[in-house]
Amino acid sequence: MGLEKVKKPELTLRQRLKEWARKLKNEVIAMYFVMKHPETPMYAKVFAAIVVGYALSPIDLIPDFVPILGYMDDLILLPLGISLVIRMIPTNLLAVCREKARKNPPATKPKIWIAAYVIVMLWLMILYGLYEWFK
Repeated sequence: MGLEKVKKPELTLRQRLKEWARKLKNEVIAMYFVMKHPETPMYAKVFAAIVVGYALSPIDLIPDFVPILGYMDDLILLPLGISLVIRMIPTNLLAVCREKARKNPPATKPKIWIAAYVIVMLWLMILYGLYEWFK
């Protein structure tokens, strides 16, 4: 009788996506704490503020009702932004902020309306530019 490998049950796609979404949510909360931490370099604070603002904005850059692209911005831009911020800060600072995020999750997801205003203004500038171009 040798040691037999115990197979872990395979997770379904839905379970894996839920786990990935939970981890992403925790990373956004950690980015919030990174943004507020006094030892975070200023350039990392700015990028963290952009990532947190985008994640918590009630309006997406590309609305979710746009086929395929509506969800792709959340699947690509948010993880990309988080990974950029992670590379900008010291690992010990990230560990502290992740622990703080794990211990202090918000009761409800806050909304950051300033990010929504920025996104609306961006869309208005794009629409105005298109209007001027085709005029």
